[in-house]
Amino acid sequence: MNTFHSNIISIYGEKGRQWLGHLPNRVAQLANTYGLSNLKAVNNLSYNYVLSGLQGPQPIILKLGLDIDGFKREAAALMAFSGFGVVEILSENNGLLLVECAVPGISLKSYFPDNDDQAINITANVINRLHKAPIPSTHAFPHIKDWLEALDGDLEIPVHTLQKAREIRDKLLKTAEADVLLHGDLHHDNILQNVNDWVAIDPKGVIGELAYEVAAFIRNPIPELLNHVDATTIIHNRITYFAEALTLHSGRIIDWCFVQAVLAWIWALEDGCDMSYFAQLTKIFDKIQNHDKQ
Repeated sequence: MNTFHSNIISIYGEKGRQWLGHLPNRVAQLANTYGLSNLKAVNNLSYNYVLSGLQGPQPIILKLGLDIDGFKREAAALMAFSGFGVVEILSENNGLLLVECAVPGISLKSYFPDNDDQAINITANVINRLHKAPIPSTHAFPHIKDWLEALDGDLEIPVHTLQKAREIRDKLLKTAEADVLLHGDLHHDNILQNVNDWVAIDPKGVIGELAYEVAAFIRNPIPELLNHVDATTIIHNRITYFAEALTLHSGRIIDWCFVQAVLAWIWALEDGCDMSYFAQLTKIFDKIQNHDKQ
């Protein structure tokens, strides 16, 4: 069983198993409904079934999943970010997203580890464009404080780690800069080359301060980053560069990195996925925090 199938069954159980079984027929029906051709599943499937193809002459991406509310939020985020550095949305309906396909579609993951500084620069530019998008006057996007309530549960995570994450979260929220519309998951695989430009895909859509945004890139790619012999140095360099490029305080970035690593640990725990990467990450961020305080 591949990772995609394992993820779906782990999260959705029998419902997920049935959904997987019906996928071929559903794809065929949707191809007919939307006039799609040359549909092929992409290589790095994780929690959604994603296919590339054509709608007439236009390259498209068809994305199918079981998180209906998540798809609606993503569609709303793509519309809110339209014109500010994301792929354009073509259609959304009941666990279906049809979007423009970035061409050639090379992701920043291909820049790791040899061209990491260039990848950081590209990401900083994408972030600057995204955050020029105004927060819609009417929206249903969550706030980062809503996501971070997950830290308050009774969890199978070391008590001292949880307590530290809660204390840092509370400090960060009390001293937060102005809210902007955040992508919420801006890692390497979600930044693609589109002709001579770079665009973001798969936005979560969440409200919060700018410093929150960079942590996803800093902790990725998974697992390649932590398999690298110089992982701690790479992470420290990223923090320093983003602080300079986006005029942010490096201490604030590392604090968000720690909190989000614990949050990702919790989400992995809830989804029945491997948690070891995030447990290791928290130790690295803790080490950097302690070093920077000296």
